[in-house]
Order: sequence, then structure tokens, then C-alpha cells
Amino acid sequence: MTNQPYPFGEALIPEAMDVHTVIFLVRPPDAPAFSEEELDRLQVEHLTYLRELKRRGVLITNGPLTEQTDERYRGISVYALPLDEALVLARADPMVVARRLAVDGARWMTQRGTAHFRPPTP
Repeated sequence: MTNQPYPFGEALIPEAMDVHTVIFLVRPPDAPAFSEEELDRLQVEHLTYLRELKRRGVLITNGPLTEQTDERYRGISVYALPLDEALVLARADPMVVARRLAVDGARWMTQRGTAHFRPPTP
């Protein structure tokens, strides 16, 4: 037994970290019901909004979730912004404005250089 807090000393702690902003799209329990036509329209508005954020360079990547353990979680977005700024944009998403989705956010720390995001290809 050693007096070190970690069994391999400081070697387990990354020397440098990258910080990302992650937004989770969540289906709220009180989401209103919509007709198929309304949902189709909202989905087009939602995808158009996200595409514009990508074009502006503030949204790095995003996508829906499948086979999740909690069905409320519908999608994830990674922003190139601080959490407070990303939340403002995420809350302006037409699906969120319509209360079909809500957002949760967090800063996600990864060992420097281990999470790779490429710019979207046109």
C-alpha cells in the first residue's frame, strides 16, 4: 500500500485536457402532442436550424440517439462555445421552443487529442 492517492501515482491523470460543450436533447415528460404534419414541419425546422449553426462554425457535430437506456434522451450536440452560450442557442432550436424537446448541458473533459471532430464535408 502506498501513500499516493492513485495506485500508479500521477500517471493516471492526463497532462492536458480538451474541454468540449455537450448538449443533450431530452424529451420532457410534459411534451405536448403534435400531429404528424406538425412533427414533420418541426423536424425540418430543427434540422435547418442545426445546419445553420454548423455553417456558422458554432456547432461541431450532432446526431440522434438510438438504443439508449433512457428513452427520454433523443440526441447529442457538441458545440464550440462555452456552456452558457451553447445553451442559449440550443434553447432557440424550434423543437425546444415548441417544448417537444428540452436541453441539458455539460462541459466534457477529455485527454488532450483523444476526441476527434472533423469539419463537416460540403
